[in-house]
Amino acid sequence: MANRALILLEGHKSNGPLYIQAAQRLDLHPITLTTDPTQYHYLEREKIDAIRVDTKSLDSLIRVCSRLRTTYDIVGITGFSGLDESLYLTVAKLCQHFGLPGPNPAAVERCCDKFVQRQCLAKAGVPMPAFRLAADAMGVKDSATEIGFPVVVKPAVGSGSSGVRLCRDVSELTEHTNYLLGGKHTWPCEPRILVEQFARGPSYSTDTMGDMVIAVGAAEFDQPPYFVVRESVFPARLTGDDYRRIVDVSLSCLQALGLSWGPTNIEFRWTKQGPVVIEVNPRLPGWTTPRLIQLAYGVDLITEHINLVTGEKCDLRATHLLTAAARFLVPHRDGILDWLDGDSRAAAVPGVAEVRFYVKPNTLIVRKGDYLDSVGHIIAASPSFAQTEAILNRAVDLISWSINGCVCV
Repeated sequence: MANRALILLEGHKSNGPLYIQAAQRLDLHPITLTTDPTQYHYLEREKIDAIRVDTKSLDSLIRVCSRLRTTYDIVGITGFSGLDESLYLTVAKLCQHFGLPGPNPAAVERCCDKFVQRQCLAKAGVPMPAFRLAADAMGVKDSATEIGFPVVVKPAVGSGSSGVRLCRDVSELTEHTNYLLGGKHTWPCEPRILVEQFARGPSYSTDTMGDMVIAVGAAEFDQPPYFVVRESVFPARLTGDDYRRIVDVSLSCLQALGLSWGPTNIEFRWTKQGPVVIEVNPRLPGWTTPRLIQLAYGVDLITEHINLVTGEKCDLRATHLLTAAARFLVPHRDGILDWLDGDSRAAAVPGVAEVRFYVKPNTLIVRKGDYLDSVGHIIAASPSFAQTEAILNRAVDLISWSINGCVCV
């Protein structure tokens, strides 16, 4: 009998190893298809089969998968998105071609373009900030003038807060527009800029599978004008009524965009008018979110996603309720990282579930105002929010690093 194989398009620094481990626990043989296997260090470390192929070419992927089917029983296909969501659209088309469970390509495509996504949500009456689309500097300026400062300016296609900035006046708007259109920002397609009203209020998110809301979390950001996450916590501290409002808006988003299959991550701001939608991502979130949800609710989203991908039954029921939170280590200056220390001491604090550094000494730190600014994280869990915060504070106090001879604690 042929080995049951799970095909993974590209990889992911945080979720990638978790998918590999979950697949192996489920007696599946993971095979990664990627343009460059060397960029995912865990592939070589874990001796995972990796095939070099142009993952932007659907025809090339179909040929490779067809060849693999002569040796393996391919039971599922999924993958990871980079700075744009286009790869997940390829995943959807590949699943459709081979008759395997997967997301609706049209629904994923609607989400990949944030302007099209906004149009669909607006048509369905989903609460959102005012928005405009611009293709050049004059269009950006006119859009900001119509909406009124402050505004959030970001690429219409992208993820990870790359190229996203709060612009509080014309000077900041001009500076960021020049950055986006002046060759410093990497565009996966023709430059198109989304200008949005700045939604003031706490940040929340929901994570869903199919039409079921699994978790509601909260996030805090570092210093403006950028949106670099400082802390993420599950579950969010909401009243019963507020929780239901966010769930209801989440379900409206899924219906408006046709996202009836698979994982989705939806970001909100809670304004004076209630929850407004910032973004809908037709995929599982990266970084610490899957781990936090597992610690908080007992739901392993990655394992259950693989079960869904391979046509198996999912179990999305919570088995317990704790407060799990991640604190991100964000430098406040650029330069050479001389040293980074304290991970073993922080990991020994009772209640700490994970301590991870992303960089090594002698690394050049150049902040860009996106998710790559963080140099590490600490995860903790306990029965209460106050206790989890206390654990994180104690652990963070044990971490220190030096950039250009300046010690940060």
